Amino acid sequence: MRTLGALLLLVGIVAFFYCSTHLSGLESIPEGTSLSNYLEYDAGKFELGRYVGLVAAFIGVLLSLFPKGR
Repeated sequence: MRTLGALLLLVGIVAFFYCSTHLSGLESIPEGTSLSNYLEYDAGKFELGRYVGLVAAFIGVLLSLFPKGR
């Protein structure tokens, strides 16, 4: 489980920085856009990718620290 945790941590960090660099070059999402329309914009997709990367990295840290549960 430690290997899987380290792999998830690495993939999460790479995904976060990849999405962050692409997000800086896109135009922002207009004010008042509802969450259901959020993924219609490229910026919304990359912002969602950043959050997915953070969650993957967090799960990777947990798996690395606690490989067999408690």
